[in-house]
Amino acid sequence: MSNISSNINRIHPIPAFSDNYIWALVDAVQRKACVVDPGDANPVINYLESNGLELTDIFITHHHPDHTGGLGSLITRYSPTVYGPEPSGIQGISDYLHEGDTATLFGHEFSIFEVPGHTLDHIAYYCEETNPPILFCGDTLFAAGCGRLFEGTPAMMHKSLAKLSSLNSATSVYCTHEYTMANLNFAKAADPNNSILLNRIEEEQSKRDQGMPTLPSTVQLELDTNPFLRCDQAGVITSASNRLGQNIEDEVEVFATIRNWKDNF
Repeated sequence: MSNISSNINRIHPIPAFSDNYIWALVDAVQRKACVVDPGDANPVINYLESNGLELTDIFITHHHPDHTGGLGSLITRYSPTVYGPEPSGIQGISDYLHEGDTATLFGHEFSIFEVPGHTLDHIAYYCEETNPPILFCGDTLFAAGCGRLFEGTPAMMHKSLAKLSSLNSATSVYCTHEYTMANLNFAKAADPNNSILLNRIEEEQSKRDQGMPTLPSTVQLELDTNPFLRCDQAGVITSASNRLGQNIEDEVEVFATIRNWKDNF
C-alpha cells in the first residue's frame, strides 16, 4: 500500500490471477475509488465492499483480457466512468483517450501518453500533481523489464519507453504484473557489471520473501537497473553484441536484440 500527499490518499494493489495487480486509487475522505486494469471483478468488489468504497472511475491501459475482463460486471454493479484507448474495441469505455488528452480523478489531472509496442492501443496515465508523481503504465514498462511485443515493433516500444523514462525521476511507477524477480534475473545477464542492479536484486528478493509486492518502482530506479532503458550503456551494448555475434551501435537494434533474448531466456 502506498500513501501520497493529496486527496488520492491511498494506492493499493489488489492481487488477481497469478501475478496481476489491479491498482486501486482511493479518496478516503469521500470514500471513492478508481481501479486500473480490472481483469477480474471479484477481487475488486471484495476490496471495495470490505473498505466501504464506491467505484466511480476505471482506467484501462490496453485491450488484453487480464486487464479488461472484469469491466462488464463492474459497470453493471457501479456505473463508473471508464477511460481507455479508442482503437482498442473494448466494450464499456465511456471516455476515449489519446496522446495529449487529460483525465481528471479526485481533483487531479492525469496526462495521457500513447505508448504502443506491447499492443498498438496501449496508453499510460501520468499525474505530476501528486507527491511523488505517479505513473500507471500497464504492460509497457515493468519493474526491471518491459512488455513483450505482441503487436508493435522494437522501434515503437523503444520510443514508448523513452517517453516514460523521461518523466520526473522521482515518479512512482505502477505496472500491472509481479514479474520483478524474473526480470531482474534477465537484467543480471544483460547488464552483469551493474552494481546498483545487484543491490536491487537483494532488496526485491527480501520483499518477496516477506510476501510483499516489489511495486511501485521509480523512474530513477528503472533508469539505473532496467536493461531496456539502458540500450545506450556500454555494458548492455556489449551483451547485445555478444548475443547477436556482431557489433551493434544503434539503440533500437540493441533493444530488439535483448527483447528477443528475453523472450527466449
